[in-house]
Amino acid sequence: MWYIIIIQSLWLILPAYVANASAVVVGGGLPLDHGRLYKDGRRILGDGKTYRGLFIGTLLGMITGFSLAVAAYYINNTEYAYLGLNDFYLYPLMIPLVFSLCFGALLGDVVESFFKRRLGKERGENWFPFDQLDFLTGALVLSFLTSSALNISGLTHCNWFLESFTLWHILFLMLVTPILHVLSNLIHARSKKKKTS
Repeated sequence: MWYIIIIQSLWLILPAYVANASAVVVGGGLPLDHGRLYKDGRRILGDGKTYRGLFIGTLLGMITGFSLAVAAYYINNTEYAYLGLNDFYLYPLMIPLVFSLCFGALLGDVVESFFKRRLGKERGENWFPFDQLDFLTGALVLSFLTSSALNISGLTHCNWFLESFTLWHILFLMLVTPILHVLSNLIHARSKKKKTS
């Protein structure tokens, strides 16, 4: 059923969503590029990418992921087991898997910021659709690489990413993430406007 794909997709990517949103909220402080310029004379990343945002965002995303893993364990033993909610292989494998989703999301945002600066775009300037999909792409790529490494090393019986993310999950996330991103930005902008008025 289509609604199961939607629930599973959002369940899987929620740690990355939380990590990305948290980095914006709790960010600030020392920037990752330490204010340095690239050879083109522009900032390497800019003030929006900070150590605090990277580490605290990853941590909050991981807490979310661990909570989902525990919740899935209990839900999958009830009448709602048909939803097939992902438990990220539980402890201890959930640690690298959830980390790869969260850190991958923020790493994708950092990489996109680097290229955004190279094009001369300023912080906060929209670069559709890359601004909306950078963190999702980063989360998917790093979790795939991590899952593959765990599988090749013999720590997992199969590739968690390939087992968890079907083409339908990925297509749904690629379509819905830009919409959610734009809506959250509008809500954030309106709330800031209300505070200053």
